[in-house]
Amino acid sequence: MSRRQSHAAGQGPSQRQLRVGEMLRHALAQVLQRGDISDPVLETAVVTVPEVRVTPDLRHAICYVMPLGGQHVDEVVKALERHKKFLRGELARKVTLKYMPDLRFEIDRSFEEGDRIDQLLRSPEVARDLDRPDDEDAD
Repeated sequence: MSRRQSHAAGQGPSQRQLRVGEMLRHALAQVLQRGDISDPVLETAVVTVPEVRVTPDLRHAICYVMPLGGQHVDEVVKALERHKKFLRGELARKVTLKYMPDLRFEIDRSFEEGDRIDQLLRSPEVARDLDRPDDEDAD
């Protein structure tokens, strides 16, 4: 089975994808921190870039972003989409790749998912189940 087929079977990203994604994440965070984009939404928002996922062919990158405090999320994503050509050019100057991936911006939902799991773990039903003695311990 080839690497490409094994990835399609749910193996996860390759080391190359992870490395390129991390390089792009770091460079994008630097560009956003410098504040070179003249957009009123991006000038007032502090944007974090928790993750960048790259497709196996390295042609497309999904940049997960979250404004600090989680406010004006949709406006920030729309502003980044408007300036993605500029951002792609800036990343091309910072990261040496044969081909700079097309950028797409999405809201990072991992914090919401973490909160949801935390609430589930603190729910009375889970606490009740955790307080029960196991059948093995009863013997």
